[in-house]
Amino acid sequence: MTTVIDESTFRQVLSRWPSGVGIVTTAGEEGWHGMTASSFSSVSLAPPLVLVCLDQGIRSHDLLIRNGVFAVNVLGRDHLALGRRFAGMEPGVTDRFAAGDWLPGATGSPVLTDSAAWVDCRVLHRYPGGDHSIFLGEVVAAGVPRITSPLLFHSRSWGQLADPLPDRVDLADTGLTDAVAAPHIARLTHALRRAGVRVRLTSLDGAGTAGAGAAGMSCSSVHVDNASAAVAAAEAGCPAVELTVAPDGTGGEAVHAVRAVNGAGHPDTLVVARIRDALRPGAARAGLLTVQRLAAAGCGEIVLEEPAEGHDDADGASPLALRRLLQDAIPAAGPVPLRLALRDDHGLGLVNALTGMKSGVRCFDTTLGGHGGLLATERLVLLCSRMGVAAPLDIAAVRALRAELGVLRRQPPAAPAPCSPARAAASRGPESQ
Repeated sequence: MTTVIDESTFRQVLSRWPSGVGIVTTAGEEGWHGMTASSFSSVSLAPPLVLVCLDQGIRSHDLLIRNGVFAVNVLGRDHLALGRRFAGMEPGVTDRFAAGDWLPGATGSPVLTDSAAWVDCRVLHRYPGGDHSIFLGEVVAAGVPRITSPLLFHSRSWGQLADPLPDRVDLADTGLTDAVAAPHIARLTHALRRAGVRVRLTSLDGAGTAGAGAAGMSCSSVHVDNASAAVAAAEAGCPAVELTVAPDGTGGEAVHAVRAVNGAGHPDTLVVARIRDALRPGAARAGLLTVQRLAAAGCGEIVLEEPAEGHDDADGASPLALRRLLQDAIPAAGPVPLRLALRDDHGLGLVNALTGMKSGVRCFDTTLGGHGGLLATERLVLLCSRMGVAAPLDIAAVRALRAELGVLRRQPPAAPAPCSPARAAASRGPESQ
């Protein structure tokens, strides 16, 4: 005997399945038409096929039958208002296409020029599906206008990707060798490297590698200025080289360094591109283009830096602005890890670190004691420990290193000890007495 579930329960169950949101459009003798839908799926790669399911009682269903074409425009996280508009949730709207930038696709169906993605299709088959029809579309054109996170639909509400915390974060110390007197660098950097923290050395032959034995270069990086220096560092055995570039959309010298290092036979050398002032207000678009360029060139890591101390915009990145940037930057980087080099101005360092973790960042540049205004390693490790996120250093280890750093931090040269009057007189000799 067949048991039919009641409609209310069925709707509630289906609402628990999260989906993307798209606008299905079509064009024909009656002009353009579009509606918001989430019942969209891929079917086949060869040939390229997709499907959409439409209620048989709505106008869009009949138009797809008559026109024989449709496009599906995948909405990005910033398209909430547009999704609501095409879902008929904005009273008084007579022309849905008055919002957004639309162009006719290959079939004539409207395509959203800033969508997360789109496919333009011919209707290949139509199958019955209860009170819906299943339209099988053959994809004749497709595109990804921009890299952005998607708009989602779940539990009958609109949203974005969830914010899970990472299981673990990776750390790189980029200031220790500038903060500690040369005789002590080797010991402290060796302790950090053994724990899994990458340490940036001041130079290939600097004290950072002295006395570290065969593993002197292990878990280290060196900052270089150009592609030739990057090749020299790779040939010297340094596993990672760092270059700083401007957020100008080109990738600068880092792109040349990747080619040069690979061309010299060192494909395993990690080329780290640091985008200076990437978190500066107003630099988001250029920074995103730079991230895309660096990722396409083959950089192993990309670091987004806050403006340096003394910069006009060096008051700390806004957590909201950082969130928006990362929602686009992480997809733009693809498989290339993004690192954040955060400052701790006005106490925003930890807030931004948490924002970064919840946005998908797993790698951070820090330094013991917060040297130079960078987020302090001990503060980030403490935050991670309180939130169940593993870090290379545990609290006890980082506190011990921090205490030692406080003793060894570079101090101004000591002034000569004052002489007693008798000693001063003696030092002048008999002629001066």
